Amino acid sequence: MFIDRAVVHVVGGAGGAGASSFRREKFVPKGGPDGGDGGPGGSVYVRADPNLATLLDYRYRTHWKAQRGQHGKGKDMTGKTGLDLYLPVPPGTEVHDADGGTLLGELLRPGDTLLVAKGGRGGRGNARFATPTHQSPREWEPGEYGEERHLELVLKLIADVGLLGEPNAGKSTLLSVISAARPKIADYPFTTLEPNLGVVALSDGRSLVIADIPGIIEGAHVGKGLGLRFLQHVERTRMMAVLVPVDSADPQATYELLRRETALYSADLAAKPHIVVLTKRDLLPPGSRLPIIQTHAGAPLVAVSAVTREAIPQLVETLWRLLPVRVATS
Repeated sequence: MFIDRAVVHVVGGAGGAGASSFRREKFVPKGGPDGGDGGPGGSVYVRADPNLATLLDYRYRTHWKAQRGQHGKGKDMTGKTGLDLYLPVPPGTEVHDADGGTLLGELLRPGDTLLVAKGGRGGRGNARFATPTHQSPREWEPGEYGEERHLELVLKLIADVGLLGEPNAGKSTLLSVISAARPKIADYPFTTLEPNLGVVALSDGRSLVIADIPGIIEGAHVGKGLGLRFLQHVERTRMMAVLVPVDSADPQATYELLRRETALYSADLAAKPHIVVLTKRDLLPPGSRLPIIQTHAGAPLVAVSAVTREAIPQLVETLWRLLPVRVATS
């Protein structure tokens, strides 16, 4: 099951209490205070794990708490520090404060770590309160509570190219032909109910990661169909492939619809470079002319057939050639 959103409640571990104790040793009269401090509580972190592809674990367990610190002891012994808690998530996950909606951070690369709930400070023992004029203190401090907050985890897939098209535009079929991915394919709308990733292998060790998302219909930017829920998964793509079937009643209108819904959802997403892919070329009678589409900003157009594999190598090479250079981040 593909889960791309989850709300969890995280609590940092409480700090241990300080101890109130006095030395009791033979031949050491009036040994003085020796109560140790409490140990600090563990903190809660979110960490990107490349072995995960979904937030499914947080659908069934929503409360997470780090280990508390141990109390201080006599002989100036400090309590043990509570263990930190790490919540593994797929790379590409955003972490939001569920109460205020603030973006706390995002984890893009494997191993990226984000502190989300700090553990509480340990309390001081009575040895810390001794002064020349107050040599037998009995004061001690309780440990502080750890931070507590509600988090919303939002997964946005990381891919090079995102496939954008109406239901039954041939996105899943195309992905199954150019990669080893095996998405569900059928002759009814909204066959794809969750995003699929496929790795396209080219020559010379090159490769592309392509994301197939559920079909986009008019009004997708306000929640119609499945578009609003899954458009987030093409936000991080470096470019988009806009799929228009050659048997569409009005290919130009279909293209404009997809561009409009993308722009209404996110201006940044609409500004990404794109290529127009005319799919189902095998449906045209021999000798027929391809539909003419006036593309935005001179975007290239490639007509392909996933059934006969016509122009598939040309499409893959065009995607690679047009792919923006990924900017390295530290």
